[in-house]
Amino acid sequence: MTADRIVDVRTSFVHADKPEPDRRDGGDREPVRRDHWLGGKVANPMTKYAEFRDNRDAGIGAADGGTVVVEVESESGAVGVSTTAGLATAAVIQQHLARLVVGERASAHSRTWDRMFSSTLRYGRKGLVLHAISAVDLAIWDLHGKVVGEPVHALLGGRIRDAVQVYATGPRPETAARLGFAGAKLPLVWGPSEGEAGFRNNVALAREAREAVPADFPLMYDCWMALDVDYAVRLAHAVEPLGFTWIEEPLPPDDYAGLRRIRDRMPPTMTLNTGEHEYTANGFRLLCEAGVDVIQPDLGWCGGMTEVLRIAAVARVYGVRVIPHTCGMPNYHFVVTQPGGDLAEFPVLSADGEQLAPQHAPLLLGEDIPDKGWLTVGENPGFGLALNPDVELVPAVPDLSGVAR
Repeated sequence: MTADRIVDVRTSFVHADKPEPDRRDGGDREPVRRDHWLGGKVANPMTKYAEFRDNRDAGIGAADGGTVVVEVESESGAVGVSTTAGLATAAVIQQHLARLVVGERASAHSRTWDRMFSSTLRYGRKGLVLHAISAVDLAIWDLHGKVVGEPVHALLGGRIRDAVQVYATGPRPETAARLGFAGAKLPLVWGPSEGEAGFRNNVALAREAREAVPADFPLMYDCWMALDVDYAVRLAHAVEPLGFTWIEEPLPPDDYAGLRRIRDRMPPTMTLNTGEHEYTANGFRLLCEAGVDVIQPDLGWCGGMTEVLRIAAVARVYGVRVIPHTCGMPNYHFVVTQPGGDLAEFPVLSADGEQLAPQHAPLLLGEDIPDKGWLTVGENPGFGLALNPDVELVPAVPDLSGVAR
């Protein structure tokens, strides 16, 4: 079968004269998020610096061009689509990975993934390079489904369930409860550098959240790598009586010893979750060995669909639950095929955290949104997504084929 032979890999930005309006996740341009809850006062590793304390985007944002569209085209003319972020990621895809992918079959997932990972070992293994590999991998899975006319969940072996229950991430737990979500994850606002007053504020915010929702409605705190061991343990004990079921990513993911100390000292009724910023099955094996209860790979960063299947296999051996970090439709196609896939994340991405919207609108068409806390994954080929024809794209990386080396 030659119809699935890959003939082109492209990366694009949204045309500057027609900026992608209101995209509100980690790949966005800072001006769009200036008044958005994600870009405001949220505890993060840069909170220790006073000039970044009240604006997360100012500390962690980059003038990198924003969202990158990745397209992988087959000989049949079918095109698989994914997104990533930043000029540097686009350059890795265009100037290194593309030549390893062109000529391969869309169905040869393990082979193509290994070609990309092995070729970039000298400067990859984690971080930006894995973001690039993940984006290409997801676009290939989308292409594979479109070539054979099947949804990705069918390519993974079939759905175990038609719909997945989702919890909401955002600043308004009462909105999550009203819309029927399985729980609400709140962003931690104050970090350790803001002292006891900040700690008390975090606990007070947790108490306000509990008062705004039913007594049995699960709540969680997302700490986004901002804490130290003692602070995380104190926080867990302070919010556990308020019905908080987990704390998430209190430390950088490769502080395995610190995570073990937190797990040993935090309440046994709560789970320790992390992994949003971890990479590959090897990295997640170390998290499992550190005693983490729930791992949260992001399919757009950890290595893509091909690698998250390996990550899930590792977690199964250790008896660790997998609840992926949000990544749009690829996330849900994965979760509905997993024996333990009974919960997933859905971010509430309106600026005020009050309204639901597709995660990649208006750039991509075809995304599903939850209804009463359940998201049904459809039968359209691939991930069921298509580029919005009204969004004008421009090449992300200049053609360097004529440049001397």
